[in-house]
Amino acid sequence: MNILLWILQCLLGLLFIFSGVMKFVMSAAQMNEQAPVFLPGIFLHFIGVCEILGGIGLILPSLLRIEPRLTPLAATGLAIITAGATVITFMGPMKGMVILPFITCLLCIFVAYGRWRIAPIQPK
Repeated sequence: MNILLWILQCLLGLLFIFSGVMKFVMSAAQMNEQAPVFLPGIFLHFIGVCEILGGIGLILPSLLRIEPRLTPLAATGLAIITAGATVITFMGPMKGMVILPFITCLLCIFVAYGRWRIAPIQPK
């Protein structure tokens, strides 16, 4: 179980770091072209910062064993973000795309529960 959680943590961490960086590389107009709801640029940048910090929080605290209890908190925060992304995607015209943020949300919940109850990392 520990190996599975580490694989998920690393993959989700990289996914969210990439997604967060893209929110700064792309303009707000480009991102809103695909969204069914207009989201202000400052909000998109806020979400981008949260995704970058959450992606780092999925990996570093457990890897360094410094405050590893932050990993399930990061996973929970990212689950909240992806739950919102699921709702926004569902409001759009392509309902089939809702599966991507929904599965990501479930994986974040699994990592949060796994690192909180099943296989917690012990601090130094």
